[in-house]
Amino acid sequence: MNPRIMRRLCAAVFTTLAFAAGSASAQNYPTKPITIVVPFAPGGTTDILARAVGAELTKSLGQQVIIDNRPGAGGNIGTQLVAHAAPDGYTLLMGTVGTHGINQSLYPKLPYDPIKDFAPVTLVAAVPNVLVLNKAFAEKNQITDVKSFLSYAKAHPGKLNMASSGNGTSIHLAGELFKTQTKTFMVHVPYRGSSPAIADLIGGQADLMFDNLPSAIGHIKSGRLVALGVTSSKPSAALPNVPPIAQTGGDLTGYEASSWFGILAPAATPKEIVAKLQQEISKSLASPAVKEKMVAQGAEPVGNTPEQFAAHIQAETKKWAKVVKDSGAKVD
Repeated sequence: MNPRIMRRLCAAVFTTLAFAAGSASAQNYPTKPITIVVPFAPGGTTDILARAVGAELTKSLGQQVIIDNRPGAGGNIGTQLVAHAAPDGYTLLMGTVGTHGINQSLYPKLPYDPIKDFAPVTLVAAVPNVLVLNKAFAEKNQITDVKSFLSYAKAHPGKLNMASSGNGTSIHLAGELFKTQTKTFMVHVPYRGSSPAIADLIGGQADLMFDNLPSAIGHIKSGRLVALGVTSSKPSAALPNVPPIAQTGGDLTGYEASSWFGILAPAATPKEIVAKLQQEISKSLASPAVKEKMVAQGAEPVGNTPEQFAAHIQAETKKWAKVVKDSGAKVD
């Protein structure tokens, strides 16, 4: 037989066998515990949502789902870990607008490709950010709303410390967009996650933060933080009395900088496994118990298809590239 034909036949047989093995593996999936990597510290919104999804998957898939927090570099450390993991469905990522919409424009040498290195599974939730202030700072300076805060910021350039969960996160960029639109200057202080940033904000080491609503809402309701406005175009059902920052008018007309969170797998993960994960996660997000819990925390459950999530990532990458460029935001 012609050697070239023989090579083609061998290649065809190998491909068929590999496909069959992958299909069989997907049908039996999962047969061992699954890890969801959270590229931020425990206690933040990414962690909160990952644990909610993990608990539901543990029940529906019959295997334990482990949450692995790998904070650092604006989410890049944990995200890179998943990008290079085996594409077998056992290592997943709770990605964010930071890891998959912002960092590509912010970091000159990103250690992963947010498009090529991942297989989107589903968008879990959309979340507004909320402008929160240290309570003592707000009371001392008689700051009660966005207008009075803006007046103070303009009168004290460089005197305000703006905490964030890390460089390039939506929390950071929400603040940068605010600074750009209002022509104010506040010192950015990045942390390794939302939880330690909030701790310092409550303790008075920072003055303000544009935190994700789920990780801040408990402190707002307890009175430890003062909420001035949300970054979405409409009020949040979780905090109906806190107005959108855009309603302030003037320089802030059209201001919007909300966050999102979604599950992704390494590229080349079998489509059958991606589909199974998407179906189970979407089913749990649609359940009354999970939906009610998320809405109460300020998150809006989504659960779309892998194709819809991929399109969302593409659109968000373009949007935030403009914000990064216009704000001049850089990695400190």
